[in-house]
Amino acid sequence: MSRKHQAKIRDVLPDPIFNDKVVTKFISALMYDGKKSKAETIFYGALKLIEERNPTEVGYDVFKKAMNQIKPSVEVRSRRIGGATYQVPSEVRPFRRQSLAIRWLRDYARLRSGKSMIEKLAEELFDASANRGGAFKKKEDVYKMAESNKAFAHLKW
Repeated sequence: MSRKHQAKIRDVLPDPIFNDKVVTKFISALMYDGKKSKAETIFYGALKLIEERNPTEVGYDVFKKAMNQIKPSVEVRSRRIGGATYQVPSEVRPFRRQSLAIRWLRDYARLRSGKSMIEKLAEELFDASANRGGAFKKKEDVYKMAESNKAFAHLKW
């Protein structure tokens, strides 16, 4: 990693339907081999499927709630001191929080078995908004790691 310059944060355009930059970033994370229209079809199809299965829920609101439920506030980072490596808990910056939540949602949706990606993503989003599912479990595991290594918090830099 270069120590000379900090990476520039690129500004993305908001998506045309919900006018939200987070949706654009999520669609870009879903994309394989530059197939953005396919990723858009998957994402918007998942939101539509959520609305069909649960008439009381709005797909976009479920997505926003899932993102907020999954964003971690603490994580552990490895710190090498005197030949020993410690897992030091530290706060997560807002930009990284969002990136982790997007990555976890995408990865755990892909890991679900069977069905099409639209159905897998819809189920993962709905589960995450209800505090269950793979992505939420990952957040809980990160919290547990940070909690168990709280004794090393004084080593943070």
